[in-house]
Amino acid sequence: MNYDVLIVGTGIAGLYTALNLRDDIRILMITKNSFRDCNSYLAQGGISTSLGLFDEENYFNDTVKAGNYHNDTKAVKLLIKNSIENINTLIKLGVPFDKTKEKLNYTREGGHSEFRIVHVKDETGKSVTETLLNIVSKKRNITMLENTALIDLICKDNTCYGGILRDSHRTYKVNSKFTILATGGIGGIFNSTTNVEYLTGDGLNISLKHNIEIKDMEYLQLHPTVLYEPDVKGKKLLLSESLRGEGGIIVNQNKEVFINPLLPRDIVSTSILNEISKTPTNPYVYLDMTKKSKEFLMYRFPFLYNECLKRGYKMDKDLIPIAPAHHYCMGGIKVDLFSRTSMNNLYAVGEASCTGVHGSNRLASNSLLEALVFAKQASENINSKINEIHYKDIIFESESYALDSYDELINYLKRKVDNKYAKLFNC
Repeated sequence: MNYDVLIVGTGIAGLYTALNLRDDIRILMITKNSFRDCNSYLAQGGISTSLGLFDEENYFNDTVKAGNYHNDTKAVKLLIKNSIENINTLIKLGVPFDKTKEKLNYTREGGHSEFRIVHVKDETGKSVTETLLNIVSKKRNITMLENTALIDLICKDNTCYGGILRDSHRTYKVNSKFTILATGGIGGIFNSTTNVEYLTGDGLNISLKHNIEIKDMEYLQLHPTVLYEPDVKGKKLLLSESLRGEGGIIVNQNKEVFINPLLPRDIVSTSILNEISKTPTNPYVYLDMTKKSKEFLMYRFPFLYNECLKRGYKMDKDLIPIAPAHHYCMGGIKVDLFSRTSMNNLYAVGEASCTGVHGSNRLASNSLLEALVFAKQASENINSKINEIHYKDIIFESESYALDSYDELINYLKRKVDNKYAKLFNC
């Protein structure tokens, strides 16, 4: 099978990459589960954007401060410069961002000095994903396959020529001029996470096997406000940072405020963990939204209000028990400003990549913006180079595939990450 571009992953990064490639480029998109089994679909809060030239410096400062100044400043500036353009593109494509009299509504989340986050109620990711998926699925130059996994790359002399795919019936080779890893995060290898359970770092695992450069994997992020569900293993209910942006507070077992809820995530999570250590028999604190009316909460956060109600909590009346859980991997496959990896003709976008934008701690709602901006960077770079590349038929003889196990990725992470994550690993 020959395609011009093979895209692995159907989250927002993968879909937006496909959408920005030329219509004469033959594209194969695959996902190892269903098209909607991705973290993009779960994103609640929204998408950050610059408010204009006057806000660019403040936005930059918020991002690098949250990232503890470990950020790649060139990548951050590129992100901010291209933010408005990409939000406007989504609006033209039909994403129904919340508005008042045709003006965008903005919310604020932890670490932001301004209200600069656009949203669609509390299901922004779902709305954007559905919009892109609807458009991409109708394009004649794009073939989309569910339940199809990338198990290895076809590569020689540090150049990628496609991938080895496996579905329920067969294992087969796909040649491609360019391959794009949009395989998402690593939450599936943790006991307590906000991620889709299928996201087990496939792109990273394959990259490690082929000595493709990896960057900043020691920087993992806990989300501070995840519903405490002791009987649930794996994916748990994330309670959006926007709840705190709209006035929610965090209190301890004595109903006392102990942390500013709008500080960056790493600070809030650490403070909560310290507070929890004081009450080991009750390993949680509370999110307090009771100062908001039921009407406001049901209008602004319909998904979360109903999800809490299903679990026995009335958000307008009850304190909601919370504890931090794994949320995001700032590190990933190292890429440049065009999303190119250290292997020729191989790109990475979305959470699977490491652009350097986030530093050691991602600023809230910068993830979807990063996916959009750097997906477009990848697409434009490929558009300009596609006619220079010709198919090369390489016989793939190995019977040992990169995804035979995840031991290498898990052991790599254990060597890299902080001890506070040790109890969250599945193994």
